[in-house]
Amino acid sequence: EMELQTDGNRSGHLQNGELGECSFLLPVNEEVVRLIAARLAEIGDQFDKEIKARVVNDLVQHFLNENLSGEEITRRMSEAVEGLARAIPSDMEQEKAMLVLAMVLTKKIANTMPSLLHRVFSTTVNYISQQLHNYIVRMVSAVKQ
Repeated sequence: EMELQTDGNRSGHLQNGELGECSFLLPVNEEVVRLIAARLAEIGDQFDKEIKARVVNDLVQHFLNENLSGEEITRRMSEAVEGLARAIPSDMEQEKAMLVLAMVLTKKIANTMPSLLHRVFSTTVNYISQQLHNYIVRMVSAVKQ
Protein backbone atom coordinates (compact mmCIF):
# COMPACT_ATOMS: atom_id res chain seq x y z
CA GLU A 1 0.00 0.00 0.00
CA MET A 2 2.21 2.77 -1.27
CA GLU A 3 0.87 6.24 -1.90
CA LEU A 4 2.51 9.09 -3.74
CA GLN A 5 2.46 12.21 -1.62
CA THR A 6 2.05 15.69 -3.07
CA ASP A 7 5.71 16.42 -2.38
CA GLY A 8 6.75 13.47 -4.57
CA ASN A 9 7.71 11.18 -1.70
CA ARG A 10 6.26 7.75 -1.22
CA SER A 11 4.53 6.59 1.91
CA GLY A 12 3.72 3.04 2.73
CA HIS A 13 2.78 0.75 5.53
CA LEU A 14 5.63 -1.21 7.02
CA GLN A 15 5.38 -4.93 7.55
CA ASN A 16 8.25 -6.41 9.54
CA GLY A 17 10.37 -3.38 8.74
CA GLU A 18 9.81 -3.58 4.97
CA LEU A 19 7.27 -2.11 2.61
CA GLY A 20 4.62 -4.71 1.92
CA GLU A 21 3.57 -5.96 -1.53
CA CYS A 22 5.72 -3.55 -3.52
CA SER A 23 7.49 -6.00 -5.77
CA PHE A 24 6.64 -3.81 -8.77
CA LEU A 25 9.03 -1.16 -7.48
CA LEU A 26 12.59 -1.44 -8.62
CA PRO A 27 15.36 -0.28 -6.31
CA VAL A 28 16.22 3.24 -7.38
CA ASN A 29 18.36 6.02 -6.10
CA GLU A 30 15.85 8.59 -4.90
CA GLU A 31 18.26 11.44 -5.60
CA VAL A 32 18.42 10.34 -9.25
CA VAL A 33 14.64 10.32 -9.40
CA ARG A 34 14.49 13.81 -7.84
CA LEU A 35 17.01 15.16 -10.35
CA ILE A 36 15.05 13.73 -13.28
CA ALA A 37 11.76 15.00 -11.83
CA ALA A 38 13.13 18.51 -11.33
CA ARG A 39 14.35 18.70 -14.93
CA LEU A 40 11.08 17.32 -16.29
CA ALA A 41 9.17 19.89 -14.20
CA GLU A 42 11.23 22.72 -15.73
CA ILE A 43 10.45 21.45 -19.21
CA GLY A 44 6.80 21.03 -18.25
CA ASP A 45 6.60 24.66 -17.17
CA GLN A 46 7.86 25.70 -20.60
CA PHE A 47 5.41 23.41 -22.43
CA ASP A 48 2.49 24.42 -20.20
CA LYS A 49 2.24 27.79 -21.91
CA GLU A 50 2.12 26.19 -25.37
CA ILE A 51 -0.81 23.83 -24.79
CA LYS A 52 -4.03 25.36 -26.02
CA ALA A 53 -7.19 25.13 -23.92
CA ARG A 54 -8.98 23.45 -26.83
CA VAL A 55 -6.71 20.40 -26.60
CA VAL A 56 -7.33 20.10 -22.88
CA ASN A 57 -11.09 20.63 -23.24
CA ASP A 58 -11.30 18.00 -25.98
CA LEU A 59 -9.54 15.48 -23.74
CA VAL A 60 -11.78 16.41 -20.81
CA GLN A 61 -14.80 15.58 -22.97
CA HIS A 62 -13.31 12.19 -23.86
CA PHE A 63 -12.61 11.43 -20.19
CA LEU A 64 -16.17 12.41 -19.28
CA ASN A 65 -17.55 9.99 -21.86
CA GLU A 66 -18.05 6.86 -19.79
CA ASN A 67 -18.84 4.86 -22.94
CA LEU A 68 -15.20 5.04 -24.02
CA SER A 69 -13.04 2.13 -22.92
CA GLY A 70 -9.74 2.57 -21.14
CA GLU A 71 -7.96 1.59 -24.35
CA GLU A 72 -9.85 4.22 -26.34
CA ILE A 73 -9.09 6.93 -23.78
CA THR A 74 -5.41 5.95 -23.81
CA ARG A 75 -5.44 6.13 -27.61
CA ARG A 76 -6.96 9.62 -27.48
CA MET A 77 -4.32 10.70 -24.95
CA SER A 78 -1.61 9.27 -27.20
CA GLU A 79 -2.97 11.13 -30.23
CA ALA A 80 -3.06 14.40 -28.27
CA VAL A 81 0.49 13.95 -26.96
CA GLU A 82 1.85 13.04 -30.40
CA GLY A 83 0.06 16.00 -32.00
CA LEU A 84 1.43 18.40 -29.41
CA ALA A 85 4.93 16.93 -29.73
CA ARG A 86 4.84 17.68 -33.45
CA ALA A 87 3.38 21.17 -32.95
CA ILE A 88 5.62 22.39 -30.15
CA PRO A 89 9.06 23.26 -31.47
CA SER A 90 11.62 21.53 -29.35
CA ASP A 91 15.26 20.65 -29.67
CA MET A 92 14.92 17.80 -27.21
CA GLU A 93 14.43 14.14 -27.98
CA GLN A 94 10.89 13.23 -29.00
CA GLU A 95 10.36 10.71 -26.21
CA LYS A 96 11.27 13.20 -23.50
CA ALA A 97 8.90 15.78 -25.01
CA MET A 98 6.10 13.19 -25.13
CA LEU A 99 6.69 12.18 -21.49
CA VAL A 100 6.55 15.78 -20.30
CA LEU A 101 3.54 16.59 -22.48
CA ALA A 102 1.63 13.61 -21.07
CA MET A 103 2.32 14.79 -17.54
CA VAL A 104 1.42 18.42 -18.30
CA LEU A 105 -1.81 17.35 -20.00
CA THR A 106 -2.67 15.25 -16.96
CA LYS A 107 -2.15 18.24 -14.70
CA LYS A 108 -4.18 20.56 -16.94
CA ILE A 109 -7.07 18.10 -17.23
CA ALA A 110 -7.13 17.52 -13.46
CA ASN A 111 -7.05 21.28 -12.85
CA THR A 112 -9.90 21.78 -15.33
CA MET A 113 -12.04 18.95 -13.98
CA PRO A 114 -10.76 17.67 -10.60
CA SER A 115 -13.31 14.85 -10.54
CA LEU A 116 -11.40 13.23 -13.43
CA LEU A 117 -8.12 12.98 -11.50
CA HIS A 118 -8.29 9.22 -10.91
CA ARG A 119 -9.27 8.35 -14.48
CA VAL A 120 -6.79 10.71 -16.13
CA PHE A 121 -3.97 9.62 -13.82
CA SER A 122 -4.65 5.93 -14.54
CA THR A 123 -4.79 6.63 -18.27
CA THR A 124 -1.53 8.56 -18.17
CA VAL A 125 0.20 5.78 -16.25
CA ASN A 126 -1.05 3.27 -18.84
CA TYR A 127 0.07 5.50 -21.70
CA ILE A 128 3.53 6.04 -20.22
CA SER A 129 3.89 2.33 -19.40
CA GLN A 130 2.92 1.31 -22.94
CA GLN A 131 4.67 4.00 -24.96
CA LEU A 132 7.58 5.32 -22.90
CA HIS A 133 8.67 2.59 -20.49
CA ASN A 134 11.94 1.83 -22.28
CA TYR A 135 12.78 5.53 -22.53
CA ILE A 136 12.31 5.99 -18.77
CA VAL A 137 14.52 2.99 -18.03
CA ARG A 138 17.22 4.41 -20.32
CA MET A 139 16.89 7.85 -18.75
CA VAL A 140 17.28 6.54 -15.20
CA SER A 141 20.18 4.30 -16.23
CA ALA A 142 21.97 7.22 -17.92
CA VAL A 143 21.73 9.40 -14.80
CA LYS A 144 22.95 6.59 -12.53
CA GLN A 145 26.17 6.25 -14.54
